[in-house]
Amino acid sequence: MLSTPPVGRFAPSPTGRMHLGNVFTALISWLSVKSRGGRWILRIEDLDTQRSRMEYAKQIEEDLLWLGLEWDEGGLDDKGANGPYSQSRRSEIYSQYLAKLSGHTYPCFCKRGDIMATQAPHQSDGRIIYSGKCRPDSFPAPEATSPHSTRIVVPNRYIHFTDRMYGEQRVNLAQECGDFVVRRADGAFGYQLAVVIDDALMGVTEVVRGSDLLLSAAQQIYIYELLGFAAPEFAHVPLLFSPDSDRRLSKRDASLSMEALRKNYSAEELIGMLANIAGLRSTPTPVSANELLEDFDFGLIHRAEHLRAPYV
Repeated sequence: MLSTPPVGRFAPSPTGRMHLGNVFTALISWLSVKSRGGRWILRIEDLDTQRSRMEYAKQIEEDLLWLGLEWDEGGLDDKGANGPYSQSRRSEIYSQYLAKLSGHTYPCFCKRGDIMATQAPHQSDGRIIYSGKCRPDSFPAPEATSPHSTRIVVPNRYIHFTDRMYGEQRVNLAQECGDFVVRRADGAFGYQLAVVIDDALMGVTEVVRGSDLLLSAAQQIYIYELLGFAAPEFAHVPLLFSPDSDRRLSKRDASLSMEALRKNYSAEELIGMLANIAGLRSTPTPVSANELLEDFDFGLIHRAEHLRAPYV
């Protein structure tokens, strides 16, 4: 019996120009599904309306096409039947599904500053585990009339999943995640909720993204369970770190932004460089994304906490 072709996605935030690390993740995601005859979705994650810009979203599309990473569905023109593909235009959908979680959510009146001041970061990335100060004694929680965020209550239980890169994972929701925000006080929907709804409704079966989001998989699997959706397969790839420091790449690294890289390299040179960093090629010889498809093997990608970006 033939297996169903996978559906993957790349979901960048249009808050600046892509850097080499973003392109690395996009490339691995694209290769993973396209090498098996699957579909690749481009979704614009612009929940942060204050920092997101249309011009950045257009640049993301232009850069992906220049690299040869064409999407089958999504993008700014909403190609496909599962749109809209920009999160800023999906609020109605999120509201419908948040209502279905009403027996598991409660209003929270705590300010982020108060939480930060009273609790030490629990995770290496500075994640704060919420104390449960506003959690009610029973559910459904009473309705609130004053401004508040909405949190989802998590049980003291383990979420088990197998990551395609990092193997077996075992995460205690209460101890490692805590009750987390699914809608902010300003009305913006939380990432953990929005991404689950989007991936489920768009038929995504494989999520390839940076290893900094590994812990988020447990939170998202919990929401998948509550909403009755099947969770996708997860593959968290190593982050690219700066060539001269122990700091992951960010949009502040101007020399490794697509604006600078496109001035100094061809698309094939960049793809070859990334294929070499990943472990897909023994040398950084220029190569197109399409040329990598035939012998792409996820098992060749380096299993490391992070990979070092080259000097450019």
